[in-house]
Amino acid sequence: QVQLVESGGGLVQPGGSLRLSCAASGSIFSITTMAWYRQAPGLERELVADITSGGSTNYIDSVKGRFTISRDSAKRIVYLQMNSLKAEDTAVYYCNVALRRTVWETAANYWGQGTQVTVSS
Repeated sequence: QVQLVESGGGLVQPGGSLRLSCAASGSIFSITTMAWYRQAPGLERELVADITSGGSTNYIDSVKGRFTISRDSAKRIVYLQMNSLKAEDTAVYYCNVALRRTVWETAANYWGQGTQVTVSS
């Protein structure tokens, strides 16, 4: 069994900051890419940022320079530092982790339960 537990969401004023965390636990052999997605009401879920096992990162244009994704591979945690938040960043944020549960399995994607981020004055 694999679990992804997210934390760090909440209500913040425009211009403020939040840091999201997602911890993976359970039967895990290896983790490759870790990512954050978000879904705003009425819109499709979109990739916000991802980070490979080697530390390479990728961001959507709208968050470049404001968000930073990082990971602690030893602790199996991925973070999303969000600065200069805007109202349009309001969404439910989900972590996504590509992992292998055993040496014999290919990688599969697992999702966290989601955490609400609301940017409002």
